[in-house]
Amino acid sequence: MIPSSDTLSRVDFAEPVRSRLRVTFHGVRGSRPTPKASHLKFGGNTTCLEIRSGEHRLLIDAGTGIVGAADTGVREQVDLLITHFHWDHIHGLPFFAPLFDPDSRLTVFTGHPADLAMSTLEQQMTGLYSPALEFAAAAREYVQIDRHAFSRGDMSIRPFPLHHPQGAWGYRIETNGAAIVHASDVEHGDATLDAVLREYAEGADVLIYDAQYTEEEYLSKRGWGHSTWLEATRVARDAGVKQLVLFHHDPLHDDETMQGIVNRARRHFESTDAAREGTTITI
Repeated sequence: MIPSSDTLSRVDFAEPVRSRLRVTFHGVRGSRPTPKASHLKFGGNTTCLEIRSGEHRLLIDAGTGIVGAADTGVREQVDLLITHFHWDHIHGLPFFAPLFDPDSRLTVFTGHPADLAMSTLEQQMTGLYSPALEFAAAAREYVQIDRHAFSRGDMSIRPFPLHHPQGAWGYRIETNGAAIVHASDVEHGDATLDAVLREYAEGADVLIYDAQYTEEEYLSKRGWGHSTWLEATRVARDAGVKQLVLFHHDPLHDDETMQGIVNRARRHFESTDAAREGTTITI
């Protein structure tokens, strides 16, 4: 049902939408952008993805990938889910074209009180950092989330907490019997939150999971807030998901390394791919 990475293609946003649910990857890299030829098969922009049902779109995170997300027609109403405020998940926002469109409305959902979310995100667009905020013409609203489900369009969104320094949120997004789960950034090892993750991932059509490290790399990265491709396959298997998509790629992992990780992961969970910038998965 879900194509492999060899058959994923760049989406034509001019074509009519016939699918129930689809996810497009605008940024797949963790920590920092990697605009190098050796990395561009999988992508060099930091995290941002778009989930679309019918004509309604959600964006998750505002890394540098959000700049290209504006090309998809996201304009009048922009719903942005933020996993957390670490730099690689927000540093594309000052360059997001709809923010400067007076006909646009940006609604930002975070796990923090509205005034804190506003000051945190908009501070990077003030003072010596950037003059962007004085030109931001879009109406802006900040909404605090918790573990209660909410809806946007015909999509039901179920947030859940993740194990990560200063905290982060995952999302299960459902419509018409289809489900996509986004879990980045997350580190395994907290028994309670590991169980929560598996609960929310149960039976998902697509699980997008933080697999920044190899098992060997993780030995020196414990406590940094990220997981491994091997743990990703365990979660996928335990939760009975249909497709696993590795995400939040390490900036040191070039295309050859990434393909090797995919090949190794498929030996443990056959229906595995790595997210590639500019590609779309349709359910």
